[in-house]
Amino acid sequence: MKEWYLEYLIHKNRPGLLGDISSLLGMLSINIVTINGVEDKRRGMLIRSNSDDQIKRFRGILETIDNITVTKLREPKVRDRLAIRHGRYIERDADDKKTFRFVRDELGLLVDFMAELFKKDQHYLVGIRGMPRVGKTESVVAASVCANKRWSFLSSTLLRQTIRSQLAEDELSGNHIYIIDGIVSTMRATEKHRLLVEDIMNHPVVKVVEHPDIFVRETEFTMDDFDCIIELRNDENEEISYDIVESGFSSFDIS
Repeated sequence: MKEWYLEYLIHKNRPGLLGDISSLLGMLSINIVTINGVEDKRRGMLIRSNSDDQIKRFRGILETIDNITVTKLREPKVRDRLAIRHGRYIERDADDKKTFRFVRDELGLLVDFMAELFKKDQHYLVGIRGMPRVGKTESVVAASVCANKRWSFLSSTLLRQTIRSQLAEDELSGNHIYIIDGIVSTMRATEKHRLLVEDIMNHPVVKVVEHPDIFVRETEFTMDDFDCIIELRNDENEEISYDIVESGFSSFDIS
């Protein structure tokens, strides 16, 4: 059985429309896994079939129905599965397709999104931008739990300033998410810490860098090295200012 994501735009939501589409799926032996509204006047379905030909026939019939327009019928992507679960699509930057935007009210959606990314057992580099106390680190930790992964802070200011120069043996596994604060690691750290960060960055595991722009500015890495960039704001109009973020570190001392 193969899963597909179906999304259609409803021009006129007449009574019985969903029932007609569900009956059509049943006649073609296509199973419905999940149904949900997706944004304004759109409905999404996760469906399952053991025949690609049946899916092609289904699409052909749907295109004859006047009240709807099929917008997506494809193998489901991470954003599709989350749209079904949460009823809306994650906002994506129009110019940079690997940048995704969230506000604090969407922390549940953000945690689910990162958890899907964290399930990868390979090199994957995530950058997360945001002002202090917006929920960046807490979201990364929660997503690690959802992905059934352990997490290790190489550097952080979550409870107190953390700067690691070595890791315990049980922290060196592919089942870990490594969290790096880009400001602490580049502006307040020792040479031993920088060597540890460089080693982990070259290791085929999932890494999360908070304040990636500062990290790139102060190291040999570039934004092209990041597989995904997440922006988290208190509200959609908030400006992420690194002048304010960096100035907040002037009072920290390495303990």
